[in-house]
Amino acid sequence: MKYDPLTNRIGGEHVPFDGEHLDVVSPVDGTPLSCVPLSTAAEVDRAVSVAQDAYEAWSACTVKERSQVFYRYRELLQRHANELADLIRSENGKTHGEGRAEVAKAIEITEFACSLPQLTAGEVMEVSAGVECRVEHVPIGVVASITPFNFPSMVPHWTIPIAICLGNTFILKPSEKVPLTADRTADLLQEAGLPAGVFNVVHGDRTAVEAICDHQKIAALTFVGSTPIAKQVYVRATANLKRALAMGGAKNHLIVLPDADVEQTAVNVTASMAGCAGQRCMAAATMIAVGEVQAIIDSICDESRQTIPGENLGAVISHEAKERIEAYITEAERAGATVLVDGRGAVVPGCEEGSYVGPTVIDNVRPDMRIAQEEVFGPVLAIVRVQQLDEAIELENASPFGNAAAIYTQSGDAARSFIDAASVGMLGVNVGVPVPREPFGFGGWNESRFGAGDITGTSAIGFWTQSKKITTRW
Repeated sequence: MKYDPLTNRIGGEHVPFDGEHLDVVSPVDGTPLSCVPLSTAAEVDRAVSVAQDAYEAWSACTVKERSQVFYRYRELLQRHANELADLIRSENGKTHGEGRAEVAKAIEITEFACSLPQLTAGEVMEVSAGVECRVEHVPIGVVASITPFNFPSMVPHWTIPIAICLGNTFILKPSEKVPLTADRTADLLQEAGLPAGVFNVVHGDRTAVEAICDHQKIAALTFVGSTPIAKQVYVRATANLKRALAMGGAKNHLIVLPDADVEQTAVNVTASMAGCAGQRCMAAATMIAVGEVQAIIDSICDESRQTIPGENLGAVISHEAKERIEAYITEAERAGATVLVDGRGAVVPGCEEGSYVGPTVIDNVRPDMRIAQEEVFGPVLAIVRVQQLDEAIELENASPFGNAAAIYTQSGDAARSFIDAASVGMLGVNVGVPVPREPFGFGGWNESRFGAGDITGTSAIGFWTQSKKITTRW
């Protein structure tokens, strides 16, 4: 194995585990990387106990003192960005450039956390002569995040810097498919001066997730993953009287009008579809072609053919994922859709044991086809043709998901109509991956999110704290 077997990180220490382990294999070339503990409820309980012990001292620090740790941590992320990008590539399959971009987003959210002393200053008002009311934001205790395989660094950082800087102590349960970046994150936080027990990593699968949902001493948790599992986690956590925010899957629609800029749209749609091998909840899944846009479709096909597995297109997470994605393509073709660019059977020389799917563009997809309704999570673009913008918006809103949608047009009136009508949480105009920058929070609607608020940005302050209202008279 390329790396030593992993351990849980509890109280600043490597804690050995004698139970079952799972092999970690690189999707790039099938290389064995490490093995990861499949922790039980006992390991979760141990992490919670240590986090509880650390909470009193950490929460007693001022938010300004806590933020100093993250100033130092930000510098470490910058210093180790290439190393982290390589680690992300090894365990997730992204290109090195995509790994660097992911680390850059982690840095951005860490910078936002450093601004929390200004954002949580509280409110003060003299409500009548000699009487003052003020509000303070106080942490809620031991909290947890359960994160997915597709962004080993960025998604954990949606929560780690904000929740900890606000005074909580933290347990991370990363995906068992990409545990190495989480372990390195623990190293860097410790190097930045975070006290032992404030941040803990418990590896595992469903057993660990259920233990986190059930543990009575965990005050809040976040989850990012597929919609079916997000529902289960949200229901189980809230049934145990926790705050919960569970981010689910997506089926994002890009609406392309005839007046859209051909080159810009083609480059952007292809990047949205194929970036991170399509394994992101903000990826273009369905393009709704309004009217005569054949020139744009032709150009998208040209761009897709220049996106080469193993060069500027990374691997999907596993052989099982590759088989599932290719099965969607085959089913759509058999149902009458036209495969314009076919990514099935992709093999990268020298990485024959890797898991690759080439960019795939499928035309003449009907809205009732499974590929038009379900999250494929691969570099696949399904094209549905309509004649009017109203039809396109109706199709978009018929989806049970509500993460993201975009429109490509030069018409401000068309863009405004789309913005007003679309039932999604994040919208783009000539932007295919409309992820908000901090302090604007990340969060979808409908079956793409369960719980209230956004997982990043200023909205997250309310999730990780509770307000204390003080009225004084002297």
